[in-house]
Amino acid sequence: MEWDVIEAHVVEPGCFQVRFADGVEGRVRFAPSAYRGVFAKLRDPSEFSKLYVNGYFVTWPGELDLAPDAMHQHIKESGEWLLQ
Repeated sequence: MEWDVIEAHVVEPGCFQVRFADGVEGRVRFAPSAYRGVFAKLRDPSEFSKLYVNGYFVTWPGELDLAPDAMHQHIKESGEWLLQ
């Protein structure tokens, strides 16, 4: 699929760079308000840094992941996805 993630790495706490199978790439940023519910633990930079690509999506330990299709759409449109 075009939105399959093939590479992702942390740029700084709360921000990572991602590249998709179709060549689209950009950044995903977490606004302070995004660290709620299951994502609350990612407020800790050491937890956020555990990001990895599992198959074709971005994930963290504990089965936390982001929808690759939504990520791809936002990045394709503006180069960045701000999670709020």
